[in-house]
Amino acid sequence: MSAPTSAPDAAVRPRCVVVVPVKPPAFGKSRLHGLGDDERRELAQAFALDTVQAATATPGVDVVLVVTDDFRLAAQVRALGCEVMPDGTTDDLNGTLVQAAAEVVRRWPGAVPVALCADLPGLRPVELAGVVAEVMDRVGVGRAVFVRDHLGVGTTLYAARAEHFEPGFGPGSAARHEAAGAVEVGTGARSVRTDVDDLAGLDAALLAGVGPHTSRAREGRATPSG
Repeated sequence: MSAPTSAPDAAVRPRCVVVVPVKPPAFGKSRLHGLGDDERRELAQAFALDTVQAATATPGVDVVLVVTDDFRLAAQVRALGCEVMPDGTTDDLNGTLVQAAAEVVRRWPGAVPVALCADLPGLRPVELAGVVAEVMDRVGVGRAVFVRDHLGVGTTLYAARAEHFEPGFGPGSAARHEAAGAVEVGTGARSVRTDVDDLAGLDAALLAGVGPHTSRAREGRATPSG
């Protein structure tokens, strides 16, 4: 009797590596007009920490890779269980993500890079888990996928196998990803879609519920504009 054969590699679920690019807090969230520099920096950092903490707690996410040049933030996200790599680009988010996708393949061959924005302070692991399941189903048949933001024009998540990884973040990115053939997922995952770019977005996030870092950063005030 011949020895039993092991399952083919294709039957093994590829690893899901969530990539979170984070600008140094001194440069993040420049559209939070009306806040002082210190408060804006603190919020930018809090958003990122809540985002990655939720991602690390998400079933189906094997690794969270944070891309940042801020050494203090790097130490904090490592303490949350994240991997870290430096950002070798200059103000080029898509270039940063392509570079990170290449690093994902180098460190974890065969893994799927999933780019996630760092301004999701209310991110819920249960909702991200549902999106990740959709992502892995779609990319397994060679499709790129994206999550449209709550305003309907931007993108909060983009994923594809490394050989098809061509993110198009920036103004109007949802339409750009759709035109490139990416499939929209996560339409019901509110916390994955609710990014914070301005004070109105922060108000909405606070009312919906945010993570502990953002809560502490805004302690004592119900809304930033109230």
